Amino acid sequence: MLCTLACLAIFPASAETALNVKTSWIGNTFGYGDGTWTQINITAMAVAPDGKVYTNAPWDESGAEASVFQHGKMLGSSGGTHGWGNGGGNAVAVNHRYLFVAVAVGNERGHLVSPGIWPEKGNQWYGVSRRDIGDTKRGVPFQLAANSGDPRARLAASFLMVNEVPAGTVADIGGLAASDTTLYVTNTTRDRIQIYDADSMMKKNTWDVHEPGRIALAPDGTVWALTDTRGDRAPGVAHYTSGGQRLNDELPLPADTVAVDIAVDQLGRVLIADNGPRQQVLFFSKTNGHYAASGTLGERGGIFSGALGRPGPQRFNGLTGVGVDARGNVYVSANGIGPRYDSAGATLGATLESYAPDRRRQWQVQGLLFVDGAWMDPSRPDSVYTGNKRFELDLSKPTGHEWKYAGFLSDRFRYPDDPVFHTDPWPGLPIARRLKGRTFLFLTDMYADHLKIYRFDPPHDGEVAIPSGFIAGSGQAVAKVPNAPPGGDWIWRDTNGDGRFDSDEFMPNTSGAKLAGGWGWWVDTAGDIWRTRDSAGVYRFHLGGLDASGNPVYSYSNMTAYPVPQPFTALRRAIYEPVTDTLYVTGYTPQTPLDRGFWKEVGRVLVRYDKWSTGKPEQRYAITLPWNTKSKPVATIIGLTVEGKYVFAVEPVGAVHVYDKDSGKEVGVIRPGPEVGRASGYVDVPNGISAYRRNDGEYLVFIEEDARGKVMMYRWKPG
Repeated sequence: MLCTLACLAIFPASAETALNVKTSWIGNTFGYGDGTWTQINITAMAVAPDGKVYTNAPWDESGAEASVFQHGKMLGSSGGTHGWGNGGGNAVAVNHRYLFVAVAVGNERGHLVSPGIWPEKGNQWYGVSRRDIGDTKRGVPFQLAANSGDPRARLAASFLMVNEVPAGTVADIGGLAASDTTLYVTNTTRDRIQIYDADSMMKKNTWDVHEPGRIALAPDGTVWALTDTRGDRAPGVAHYTSGGQRLNDELPLPADTVAVDIAVDQLGRVLIADNGPRQQVLFFSKTNGHYAASGTLGERGGIFSGALGRPGPQRFNGLTGVGVDARGNVYVSANGIGPRYDSAGATLGATLESYAPDRRRQWQVQGLLFVDGAWMDPSRPDSVYTGNKRFELDLSKPTGHEWKYAGFLSDRFRYPDDPVFHTDPWPGLPIARRLKGRTFLFLTDMYADHLKIYRFDPPHDGEVAIPSGFIAGSGQAVAKVPNAPPGGDWIWRDTNGDGRFDSDEFMPNTSGAKLAGGWGWWVDTAGDIWRTRDSAGVYRFHLGGLDASGNPVYSYSNMTAYPVPQPFTALRRAIYEPVTDTLYVTGYTPQTPLDRGFWKEVGRVLVRYDKWSTGKPEQRYAITLPWNTKSKPVATIIGLTVEGKYVFAVEPVGAVHVYDKDSGKEVGVIRPGPEVGRASGYVDVPNGISAYRRNDGEYLVFIEEDARGKVMMYRWKPG
């Protein structure tokens, strides 16, 4: 190296210059400018006669687990279901007076202590929260509150504890149904349906049912329930009298049906949400004393029929719920995978749709993104990739309406080994590149442990991304990858082109240098992959062309290792531009040391090196990045990217610092505008920012936005 930090031009943080930008977003029907958003997951729903839809899910990042929708609008959320001892659930029901919400209650490892309000240390509660149907934030007590002045105590007095189990044990409520007099609770792990008086909440009866799930009341007072919902077998359907006697009624379910929810309309028709290969709502009517199939709602195959991965009316994807109102309108919820009992469904895209009796879609709301970024498609104009979706932009449209959901990339039926379904609980942060005339998607995970590679074959697979390659990190993080060798630190390539992780397709790292660990991944425009590893240096995987199946080829034998450059002691990111042979590196120095309490950040210094690959790189400048860990919120840099004439660096709360790429001087700062309530969720990933320069000189800057199911999109045209 030709120079040390002492002889560089160092630009400290200066007074903020606000850039003139237009704030918008992609991936959510609502942007929060009006205080509303669509939750990131919907695992259960209940429909009132007037068409109000009440939802529930175990988690929404900003606390909208239990929300209310009508006519395509979010009316609000119930609260008391999120964080600091509170959790949502997988069931919900309504009658004319109450909303009943399945919830979980914990004690934050013993930090919450108050008898009757929180479980004792080491225990967890699962049960039902009863709310006022006119104000669902308001609990309706049926027992004496421990402290009448404590709002949490009022919620506790409105909580029916069904299961108390050791912390970490899953014993949630599988289904709820309610009449004006009676509440039905399916206690899945205890193999029973429990019946309560809806007013006193005293237990009235119990039925033994094997692994009961969703439950529905028929107009004649009988009860339909899903059974066997937790095993390897497909769930069944049972019909009971109001007293619990099983009736001799069978629904002729197709053999491959995966029933996940059940409803009964005013005509007595039974509706089944089928999350199997059909991806449809199945209708059954009683004729001549027996139930027979009487119709469907939805294209057979859902989003994976016809143009694979292309969303649209009746193209369902991961059904979780079905309901019907008094006028016969049918409501369908989906989350990209189904009502799974892990976190995967919270990241694949929540939708709620309303269909008229003639099957015409009346409205839809979408909460499609979580822990996700965006990257412009290098092969198509105004096309944007996120972790497992594609959007199309029309920038002539009003704020928040510029985007259209165009493609779902993950096909669990065709490519069940796709790591999104078993390795990561979120799709990943995208980098899209055009290599050798083909488009590839590279995805980093939330903790920068590994890199996933996908290819596309539109004539055969439509919008679907085909698993193509994988560079593994630590053994624990990739332990669920099928057929993977133990210990991590390997490369997989889909040599036979079937998208499956076959045992003979793995290449263990025998280079001698352990490559697991580090926070930096970058894929340059030539297809080389850059791995930044703390104090170990920078590693460059050179693209070795494409194999016979169209996969990019990477190997440990075609890799260059670079030592930690001066003045750094620890590295966090490295971004390379092949056209100018420039490397932008961030990290820590002796004068600006690492603070281990802030471990995802890019570091405190950015250095630009010219002529990097010549063996004699030249340091052009260094930037002292924002770093104030005492401020609220903290002011550090958690992600950066380079595009056009600028370096874009984002703080955890979403403020973007823009630097001139050639000089290193700060141009200004981008902050969220009133269109999104001047609010941005925490950027919680190491690769949560990208930028794109349009032909007219306008820049689109995309920011991962954890809080409310979207990606921020800033539009900036330098003067």
